Amino acid sequence: MEQVQTALWVVILLVGLALVFDFMNGFHDAANSIATVVSTGVLKPAQAVAFAAFFNFVAIFVFHLSVAATIGKGIAQPGIVDTHVVFGALAGAIVWNIVTWYYGIPSSSSHALIGGIVGAVIAKAGTGGLIAAGLTKTVLFIFVSPLLGFLLGSLMMVVVAWIFRRFRPSKVDKWFRRLQLVSAAAYSLGHGGNDAQKTIGIIWLLLLATNYVAPGQALPPTWVIVSCYLAIGFGTMFGGWRIVKTMGQKITKLKPVGGFCAETGGAMTLFIATSLGIPVSTTHTITGAIVGVGSTKNASAVRWGVAGNIVWAWVLTIPASAFVAAVGYWISLQLY
Repeated sequence: MEQVQTALWVVILLVGLALVFDFMNGFHDAANSIATVVSTGVLKPAQAVAFAAFFNFVAIFVFHLSVAATIGKGIAQPGIVDTHVVFGALAGAIVWNIVTWYYGIPSSSSHALIGGIVGAVIAKAGTGGLIAAGLTKTVLFIFVSPLLGFLLGSLMMVVVAWIFRRFRPSKVDKWFRRLQLVSAAAYSLGHGGNDAQKTIGIIWLLLLATNYVAPGQALPPTWVIVSCYLAIGFGTMFGGWRIVKTMGQKITKLKPVGGFCAETGGAMTLFIATSLGIPVSTTHTITGAIVGVGSTKNASAVRWGVAGNIVWAWVLTIPASAFVAAVGYWISLQLY
């Protein structure tokens, strides 16, 4: 009886830690949803975060839990994951999020979590503890999602420029200030739908590993789903202003029409990935879309040095968070 109580206590602590990560995910990635709408002046920062947080939560009614299933059952082999692995994975993701937030680097919370799972699993069981198919499609979309965002963002910009080529710029600007609310809502839906499910997945993984959920149960408990969507929404409410500045102004200067095209291209990418059950980076996606929009003007409109620094952060995210996770796994073994 004492062992069950101890295990339950550990599980409760780890669920709490997972929700802290989810909150930080919203906090860290708020910039992805609101940077363009703030930088173009369509909404004030306080209005923008409330707007984005609302649509983060509404995503609970829109998307199936295919991304959660990938995280929960598609990255690590059954039987490998235990409470020490989950602790290590969350430690790796949280530490990397704090470091990149402090320096204003828009890295990926999603890939920090994936890197955390990978590092902790390897620390316990070596590379044989990983599921190659799930990991491969996730790593592949590190490159596909920003490229798809770039392509769709730039195509949207070209199409919109052609359609409205005979309209006065002031009139176009007025229309797209309103339309950008639609595109920002769509992107926030995609952000909530993909990112909240990653935390649902890690909690589901924990409950499966500790036998608090039956292995054959098709869906995680409702309380897990609701709490994860609430946590990411509250995180977005607090916003990550250091990263907003980088995303909204340092890569390229955006007008409402550009913000609309970037958000729409990014939202389309997120909807596609989420429907396929692929955990992608909302950061990578919106950055690619913003660069795509900027590049339709001319190459010099994009500050490639800033974009290059962001790419380096992307490359380092999985190995850095994996290393911290491995250390976290070892520390966890010493603690209990």
